[in-house]
Amino acid sequence: MMAQLLANLRALAFYMGYVVATVVWGALSVLVAWAFPYRFRFYFVIGVWTRMVLLWLRVCCGIRVQVDGRENIPQEACVVFVKHESTWETLFIQSLFAPQATLVKKELLHIPFFGWAFRLLRPIAIDRDDPRGALRTLINEGKLRLNENIWVVLFPEGTRVSLGESRGFQMGGAALAESSARPVLVVAHNSGEFWPPHCLAKRPGTIKVIVSSPILTLGKKRKEINLLAESVMASAMADLGRG
Repeated sequence: MMAQLLANLRALAFYMGYVVATVVWGALSVLVAWAFPYRFRFYFVIGVWTRMVLLWLRVCCGIRVQVDGRENIPQEACVVFVKHESTWETLFIQSLFAPQATLVKKELLHIPFFGWAFRLLRPIAIDRDDPRGALRTLINEGKLRLNENIWVVLFPEGTRVSLGESRGFQMGGAALAESSARPVLVVAHNSGEFWPPHCLAKRPGTIKVIVSSPILTLGKKRKEINLLAESVMASAMADLGRG
């Protein structure tokens, strides 16, 4: 009982700091970041903010991170497929691949402070009610970002999944990889064990992240790319004890 109470209090302290950091840094970013060149703007808006939040998470809730496979990250930006189990990876992945364009619902850009600041970072905003239009937007804008050496990051299962759950990958990311002939990196992790969805308390410990070797896509069709990426993700999750 006491341990659960303390865990909840730590989580509340984290969320209070999280909200304050988001509002203050978001407001400051909206005021000044537009004047910065894009790459510095990304590091200023997202790099500083995510590091503040993750440091505060470590202080309040004792959550750390261990990354295996950093050496697999190429110099040239490519398409990144990330497992989506919690809010944690949406923060951490921003610092692992920078600068990056994230595929987001266009409605997110209207959220006060966060959305206004995020709009400055050139995300790929899509209308989920128009699947064909969303795919065209992803391919066209994604290729433009990749040509500017900006990473394109997606959650290929399409939504956050429950702990231990897996879903077939949606075709958008593979279609972008096919069209651009850029490699695909698969990023697996076990964040859901420490930052479970719909739960206030966080579990202290070390989140493990595995970055795959690049999947070469030149000459491959999107279905083949997706099958390869799903296989790599399943293998990495098994290595994390979640197969």
